[in-house]
Amino acid sequence: MINPVLLRSFTILVETGHFTRTAERLHMTQSGVSQHIRKLEQQLGQDLIVRQGKQFHLTDAGNRLYQEGRNILYKLAELEQDLRTESADVGEIRLMSPGSVGLKLYPQLLDLQSENPGLSFDYRFAPNASVEAAILEMETDIGLMTSHSNLQQVQCKAIGRENLLLVTSSAMGEPGWEQLLQAGFIDHPDGAHHASLLLSANYPEFEHHTQFATRGFCNQIGLILEPVSRGLGFTVLPDHAIRAFPNPQLVKAHPLANPVSEPLYLVTNRSRPLPARAVAMIDRIEAWLQVADSRQLSC
Repeated sequence: MINPVLLRSFTILVETGHFTRTAERLHMTQSGVSQHIRKLEQQLGQDLIVRQGKQFHLTDAGNRLYQEGRNILYKLAELEQDLRTESADVGEIRLMSPGSVGLKLYPQLLDLQSENPGLSFDYRFAPNASVEAAILEMETDIGLMTSHSNLQQVQCKAIGRENLLLVTSSAMGEPGWEQLLQAGFIDHPDGAHHASLLLSANYPEFEHHTQFATRGFCNQIGLILEPVSRGLGFTVLPDHAIRAFPNPQLVKAHPLANPVSEPLYLVTNRSRPLPARAVAMIDRIEAWLQVADSRQLSC
């Protein structure tokens, strides 16, 4: 690989046409400049200049190196300037989260992008295990999980909680045990886990979600409440997913005697310094979710 220090000495020599002036610009001795040129020629295995007394002219290899080398040095200088003046509102940010919190955050991200067109977002909805793996492999910048990672490289910060709620069609009254057995369960990827957490805390009869007849399954977070809204069964979902349903008048979230919530963790890779835009995004996510939590408490 061409040493950029040597390349800079060579391009300045070509531009000044004089070893003395080059040494002055680089705050070096003339012998130091000559040494840089010799090292560059040795590295490339090509003569770059032909000396004629105090003057010189370029060889074909020297001319090509100068033409392309100065562009490389310009790009490096431009990159350095961009990095030094990195903006929190320019560039791509990659995020991953479970679907429920994603339904809450993604519209906020689009609003932010509308205000700051220099930003772009790569947002993936994924279960905890996939989020953890992507953070570990540095395939995403910021992750959100509802379980704490045991991996040393994955840094977790608790930033809130998601309430779990029992949801039926709006036509159902108080959801007693017999009513739930009759209604049946609308399952989803986290259905068994969520049902176990909430129902075991509120119904002494509950042992396992298989006590309910499965009336359907959906793995699209935005559509899980569609069969529920049609009276085809009940389900258990986090609050964010319920609030995002486009026909809220068709479903009813029932407050139970013993509320249950899941923790929410913001996760990053300990070994990877985040760009300014991702650091700023973490602050925004925390603020958005704190607002959401305060609304839940007021409901």
